[in-house]
Amino acid sequence: MKRAIFPGSFDPITLGHCDIIKRGVTLFDELIIAIGINSDKKYMFSLEKRKQFIEETFKNEPKIKVVTYKGLTVNFCKEINAQFILRGLRNPADFEFEKAIAHTNRKLSEIETVFLLTSSGKSYISSSIVRDVIRNDGDYTGLVPNSVRV
Repeated sequence: MKRAIFPGSFDPITLGHCDIIKRGVTLFDELIIAIGINSDKKYMFSLEKRKQFIEETFKNEPKIKVVTYKGLTVNFCKEINAQFILRGLRNPADFEFEKAIAHTNRKLSEIETVFLLTSSGKSYISSSIVRDVIRNDGDYTGLVPNSVRV
């Protein structure tokens, strides 16, 4: 079984994330959306709410599971027997950042990182932009799935 994780904080999940997930699920037998827990980070949405947003968005996709984890992503991959890490790339800066992480993960384990380019119409969307729009009472509905529209 080809099992991959798509790790992130998903604060909140965006249409860019959804694009990668929808395309990534076709490549693997199981795709685990793994919400990382970082106690040093201040989140806009609670862990429970972020998990709920994702579960609601993909409730009709049996190949997707949503979990939370702490610690190194590669250690979590070993724990759940995931052979791949799925990552989305929006721009060259993402590539450079993600490449360094992928090389480090490969040095620490046998886990492969698979990169997908975000569709051009969604490459500008990031969770930090969505949070800024929400904080400033802007219309964020075109940036997130229906489950996030609170």
